[in-house]
Amino acid sequence: MRIATAAYPMDFLDDWKAYADKLSAWFADAAGQGAELLVFPEYGAMELATLAGAEAAGDLERSLHAVSDRLADADGLHADLAARHGVHILAASAPCFDEALGPRPVNRARLFGPQGDVGVQDKQIMTRFERDEWGVVGGGPLRLFDTALGKIGILICYDSEFPLLGRAMVDADVILVPSCTEALTGFSRVRIGSQARALENQCVTVMSSTVGNCPWSYAVDTNTGAGGLFGPPDRGFPPTGVIAEGTLDAPGWTIGDVDPAAIAKVRDDGVVLNRAHWDEQAGRDAAPAPQRLR
Repeated sequence: MRIATAAYPMDFLDDWKAYADKLSAWFADAAGQGAELLVFPEYGAMELATLAGAEAAGDLERSLHAVSDRLADADGLHADLAARHGVHILAASAPCFDEALGPRPVNRARLFGPQGDVGVQDKQIMTRFERDEWGVVGGGPLRLFDTALGKIGILICYDSEFPLLGRAMVDADVILVPSCTEALTGFSRVRIGSQARALENQCVTVMSSTVGNCPWSYAVDTNTGAGGLFGPPDRGFPPTGVIAEGTLDAPGWTIGDVDPAAIAKVRDDGVVLNRAHWDEQAGRDAAPAPQRLR
């Protein structure tokens, strides 16, 4: 299957048509290159706050509500574009106020299938900025989506840096990692996490990023990143594990081809079998016994 992952710049939008036209152009570009799965980044939906005006977009709390209030419209657009192009789409994640989960917003990504199916995945572990300044909280549990393209999991940005969350996705063929990182340090952490999860689970991980400056937003004012597709550095994959990677901070799609049969083969007969040997850590992962060597 062909996967397109975005390095996505957020814009100040004059009206809904500007947003719809922008998304339509991005979708047409990826689908025109044969992509079957399109992956947008974490918090890429924050540009929806500009539809409420500059003052709302620049105020952290008001921007959270402004984006959440537009999610139903945005989801309708994504569903229509998925059906029109016959693709699966991970929409850019967004703050979402969900009464079932409490008074504070969660960070929610939505996966759309071409037949109208929709799944949601909430971020599990908040960064310091999300918990201390945004007041964004962990949402619903991890899910594994059984799709026509294979089994797909989603670890939103910081979640990719935690191996036990990755291990929960042990049956995923592809793990999507939508990210939003301010600096090269943050981008590097998520990139390393993405590659580590591909190594451990002997699967493919797909990282998307926000890029560019957004002076109209306190929340996402500076963004550094690139798209990337990673696999285990083993049989059937590049020796570096890098299937495809975009240029840092250059907006656009990074596109790579993934053979599901290669994932099954490396899990069954790789040079190493990290996924199968994971449980051998049990009993060996207790705190190490101290020994004085000085």
